[in-house]
Amino acid sequence: MSKKKSVSSLEKEQSSWFAESKSDDWQTQIMAVKSRFDQEYNGEAFELPPEVEAMPIFQERVSGNLNTKVVSPFWEIAKPKKNQKCLDIGCGVSFLVYPWRDWEAFFYGQEISTIVRDNINHRGSLLNYKLFKGVELGPAHQLNYEANEFELAIATGFSCYYPLDYWMAVIQEVKRVLKAEGQFVFDVINPEQPLAENWAILETYLGSEVFLFPLEDWEKMIKAMGGKIVKRLGGELFQLYKVKF
Repeated sequence: MSKKKSVSSLEKEQSSWFAESKSDDWQTQIMAVKSRFDQEYNGEAFELPPEVEAMPIFQERVSGNLNTKVVSPFWEIAKPKKNQKCLDIGCGVSFLVYPWRDWEAFFYGQEISTIVRDNINHRGSLLNYKLFKGVELGPAHQLNYEANEFELAIATGFSCYYPLDYWMAVIQEVKRVLKAEGQFVFDVINPEQPLAENWAILETYLGSEVFLFPLEDWEKMIKAMGGKIVKRLGGELFQLYKVKF
């Protein structure tokens, strides 16, 4: 079993990292992202200007066609292996939609949404209690796991909501929880893709400001943090990186 930070009550668990985050420059953005996805997970409608709803990308979102364009298939460059301990940061409902049972890898997660955390902890254990090891509540830059615990860490779909200095803190935490030969897989928006600008506009109206940094800036940051990019995989919006430290 994973060694997690202990808490004496549900209230303390939910409030501790919020209190810590209040002292840094990222708390406002973290809370905005949390609110946006809580609203989506609850099935609540977003109030958008008519000109935004008229955008083709919004129509693709409504039809569901946008999902296939913005999902990053991390398993194509770092497929979880049998009995491997994997940490999915900002996991959302990934344990319910990706083939973890086929991979036979142990799944650990961390989320900023209490709604998602509670839902996945309930359903995941029922779906496969052997592979599912639970989802912790907390932001990506404060991982609730011990050092040298994982062979693989995954963070997809949310890098765009935070500045580069935040991701330096995230990578520092990922390095801490990864074993010596561990791998980190995450994605970033490729601002050169035709979809990028309109997707960023839509996401901003949905409540989460999007940062568009050149891929060169991301790669310089990865190198500065001691990372080596061992594989890349481009998509219609995101580019995946597999990194070793």
